[in-house]
Amino acid sequence: MKNIGSVKEDLKVEKRISITPEIVKKLIDLKFSVSLEKNYGKHLGISDEEFKSKGANLFDSSKEVLEKSEVILKVNCPSEEQINSIKSKSILIGQFDPFSNKETINKLIKKDNKIFSLILLPRITRAQTMDVLSSQANLAGYKAVIESVKEFGKAIPMMMTAAGTITPAKVLVIGAGVAGLQAIATAKRLGAIVSATDVRAAAKEQVESLGGKFLSVQGAENLETKEGYAKEANDDFKQKQAELLKNSVSKNDIIICTALIPGKKAPRIISEDMVKSMKPGSIIYDLAVGQGGNSAFSEADKIIEINGVKIMGAKNILNSLALTASSLYAKNLFNFVYNLYSKEKKDIQINKEDEIISKTLIDKEL
Repeated sequence: MKNIGSVKEDLKVEKRISITPEIVKKLIDLKFSVSLEKNYGKHLGISDEEFKSKGANLFDSSKEVLEKSEVILKVNCPSEEQINSIKSKSILIGQFDPFSNKETINKLIKKDNKIFSLILLPRITRAQTMDVLSSQANLAGYKAVIESVKEFGKAIPMMMTAAGTITPAKVLVIGAGVAGLQAIATAKRLGAIVSATDVRAAAKEQVESLGGKFLSVQGAENLETKEGYAKEANDDFKQKQAELLKNSVSKNDIIICTALIPGKKAPRIISEDMVKSMKPGSIIYDLAVGQGGNSAFSEADKIIEINGVKIMGAKNILNSLALTASSLYAKNLFNFVYNLYSKEKKDIQINKEDEIISKTLIDKEL
């Protein structure tokens, strides 16, 4: 019987957890034992007693948990101290971005550990229940709109009153992936007039299905990878996109930036001049700020004001929705563990013929 363990993240940067009480029960039903660090979910209002009541074992330190665990579930890569406590031939499952955590991943590989990075999950139907990028981006898109509206300080929907009519706010969403589509849906629910742009041709139908207006770059090629992600635009596209946005940005009250390219710095889409063309009181929320940002002037975890325009962006916006984000994330991880689980052997089995397993597995130095 394998022991599955999880320890607290660095709460200064990450408040999500990888195992909830609901998931403890599911893991124990599969005949795993579950080890957690004491006060594992205290910051989310989940007591140790809740975990114990579902069958988890609680230990005083992360060191004890890691030394006992054959399978480790985490959000982010372990710290140097934690790596020293992880025994060889362990299996680690989490986000573990290989582009930004190369050194840490290589240290784990040198200890003969196997790492599964769920951000490498293939975009196939069978993998949807394990898709951490989608579940977390969905919440991020929602929260970006809520935070922007809070800072905007004006009513969003059209309101007709005896004192006069309030015109609806205009929202522009840049990037219509999962986060962008949720941002569109949230802004529409709040009564805004919404438009959006994306480098992928397939996004047009999705944007319009949510009631948004799609702003397309005329004569541009479809910049979509076979996996369904956006790829980097060429100079011609960037010039045409800049012209399109120059005419649109100044007309909008709130702009939500979500454009990311896997493994690369976020594309700079909103220029300094575009920011300065906006009306005082307008808001830009840059969800890509952690990877360099889509907008000029954006800085992580700061509100920068330029000519009355506020540019915002949190390095980890999900910390403000940590309980909900953890619930979805833990379910994603459990579904991934279940895909590794052999019903015959009642244990983890790494079948490299399974596309989900082969695409996410890192077992060699990068």
